[in-house]
Amino acid sequence: MFRIFLACILIVLATACGKTSDTIVAIAPHPRNPDIIYVATNESLYKTRDGGTTWGRVTTDLSSFRVLTVGVDPRSPSNVFAGTMGDAVYKSPDGGQSWSPYNAGLKEHVSVVNQFVFHPIDPDTIYVATTVGIFRSKDGGRLWTERMHGMKEVHYVVTIAVDPHNPDVLYAGTTGGVYKTTDGTANWQLVNNGLIPKEKLDAAMALGVNTIVTDPARPGTVYAGTTNGLFKTVDAGASWKRIEKGLADTYISVLLVDPQDPAVLYAGTRRGVHKTIDAGETWTASNDGLTTLNIRAMALSPMEPHTIFAGTNGSGLFRSVNGGATWSGVPLTPSFRQPIVAPKA
Repeated sequence: MFRIFLACILIVLATACGKTSDTIVAIAPHPRNPDIIYVATNESLYKTRDGGTTWGRVTTDLSSFRVLTVGVDPRSPSNVFAGTMGDAVYKSPDGGQSWSPYNAGLKEHVSVVNQFVFHPIDPDTIYVATTVGIFRSKDGGRLWTERMHGMKEVHYVVTIAVDPHNPDVLYAGTTGGVYKTTDGTANWQLVNNGLIPKEKLDAAMALGVNTIVTDPARPGTVYAGTTNGLFKTVDAGASWKRIEKGLADTYISVLLVDPQDPAVLYAGTRRGVHKTIDAGETWTASNDGLTTLNIRAMALSPMEPHTIFAGTNGSGLFRSVNGGATWSGVPLTPSFRQPIVAPKA
C-alpha cells in the first residue's frame, strides 16, 4: 500500500493521482538544446530539460485556458510564447518560469491563437495566426497589429509559413485555402488554383488548410496539408497538385520537412505518420511502435533531425530517433528531482 501511495504522490505532481495526459496538442523543441522540449496537453504545459526522462509543469502565472500552441524564440530561447484557447497570447521571459499576457493591440474578440511564426532575420518581428486573422508584432510581442488586407473571404487563419529565401513572402493556411503575401503581410491574395474549385470557394469551410511548410532548398516549393488532401506547389502558389500516393488518410494534421534533406517529409494524419523520401511523390506509413494513430502534433529536433516527436490523441507523446522507423512512448511523468516550475532556460 505504501508503494502505491508513493507512486500516486509522484504522478500528482503533474496531474491528478493515477492519471496522466493522453492528448498532445503542441510540441516545441528548443532551437539549440535537444534536451529541452515543451509539450502542451489538454490539461497543462510541460517542459523537460533532460530529453524527456523527467518533466515539470510550467503553468505558473499562465492562463487557466488551454494552451493550443507554443513558440520558442529561435534567437533568445528563454523567450517562450503560449497561444491559448480563450485568453490569446502569454509570454515567458525565463523559459516558462513566469508568464504575462501579451495582448496589446489584439482585437477584443481575439482569444484563440493557433500558431506563432518568427521572422528569420528581424528578431523582433513575430506573426500570429488566430481565429480572426493574422497579426504582427514588430517589438517582440508587446504590440500587435492586424495584417489582413486582401483576405476578404475568410478570417480564420490556422497556419503561417515564411519563405526562407525571401522573408517578405509568406503563406497563410485558412478555412478558405491558401493566401500569399509578397510584401511582408501588407497585402494578401488568394492562391487556390488546384486546391479549391471556384464554385466551392464560397462554401463555409470550403477547404481547411491545417499546415504549410516551405522547402528550405528549393525556392517556390511549398506543401499544404488540408482537411481533404495533401498538395504541393513548385511555382510559389501559382498552381497546386495533389501528392497522396501511399497515404492512408487525406486529413493532414501536420507536416514536417527535414532541414538537412528537404526531400524527406513527414505527414501526421488520423491514421498515423507517413514519410516521403522523394519530395512527396510517394509516401509510406511509419507507425511501428505507435499505440494510437490519430496524430495531433509533430516536431523535429532542430539539432537532430532524425529525432522526431509525435503527439497523439489518446496515447500521449512518442519519439523516434531513427527518422520514423520505430517509435517509443515518452511519459510526461515527473520525478522528485524535477521541480513543478521549470528552471530558467
